[in-house]
Amino acid sequence: MLYQLFSTFFKIGCFTIGGGYAMVPVIQREVVENKKWISQDEFLDAIALTNSLPGPLATNTATYVGYRMAGIPGAVTGVLATALPSFLIILAIAVFFTTIKDSAAVQNIFKGIRPAVVSLITFAVIKLAKSIGLKSKNLLISLGTLLGMVFLNIHPIAAVIVSGILGFFFFREEAAK
Repeated sequence: MLYQLFSTFFKIGCFTIGGGYAMVPVIQREVVENKKWISQDEFLDAIALTNSLPGPLATNTATYVGYRMAGIPGAVTGVLATALPSFLIILAIAVFFTTIKDSAAVQNIFKGIRPAVVSLITFAVIKLAKSIGLKSKNLLISLGTLLGMVFLNIHPIAAVIVSGILGFFFFREEAAK
């Protein structure tokens, strides 16, 4: 199991550009759809939990999945496998980037990568939104949270706490059924 965890998250870490939110759909596809290690609902709960913790979302999610599959050794394996590719890539970039950073070709490459990263993050948001089921209550909480953060400068932690409280009251009737 530890080898499977390591190879899965190392592969995700190597081939996903764009950081945590860009990695979410890839992690979901691997651990929910392909490997069937956890259910879709558990994955969404894990994203909600790991997104509210300090640290990178993808690393936190890999730690959660690793722990769920193999306890503490699995958690350690998940975090190392996810972080190791980034560490190696950043190390290589640090070694070579200072000599090539002013190159017009390198600048143009980064100008092309930036919009792709935005689209990866947008794709992750849309996929997560579809998977929670866009009911009017979910949409109200999502839009209220977004508007509060954008226009009222509400801190993300406060937004998560308030959303959780709203969810408790909005969905308690459904849970009782």
